[in-house]
Amino acid sequence: MTASGLFLLPESRCERIANEILMLLRASKKYSREVSLFEPIGVDKDGESVSLVDVIETDNTETIDLLILNQDVKVLYEACETCLKDMEKTVIRLRYGLYGGKEHTQREIAGTLGISRSYVSRIEKRSIEKIRQEFASRKQIV
Repeated sequence: MTASGLFLLPESRCERIANEILMLLRASKKYSREVSLFEPIGVDKDGESVSLVDVIETDNTETIDLLILNQDVKVLYEACETCLKDMEKTVIRLRYGLYGGKEHTQREIAGTLGISRSYVSRIEKRSIEKIRQEFASRKQIV
């Protein structure tokens, strides 16, 4: 022990301690940019602490609804591709304007395909039921 109250350590031991400190600093640097959503970032006018999750939360659910809608549309298109026959795909695509197309009446689709309007109606009904079942099974998986 020295006059200042410090212990004298062998040089090799000092190097090991210095290496441990450096490793600790490097490890903590890796996580320095991470932020907890629940970490207080300030206080509100009532003196309550405000966390990042409080700021992110919003009553406006349009963004979340839009994300859910986009996911549902993607699942719908995948369901159409996997469970419908070509004629059914054509009728559904024309009837509902899928893939950026224009919506058509059953009568217009019947004229285009050379079939009766009632047959278009039956194809549409059968196709919607297939899509509904496929959509429901995919939504359970997702």
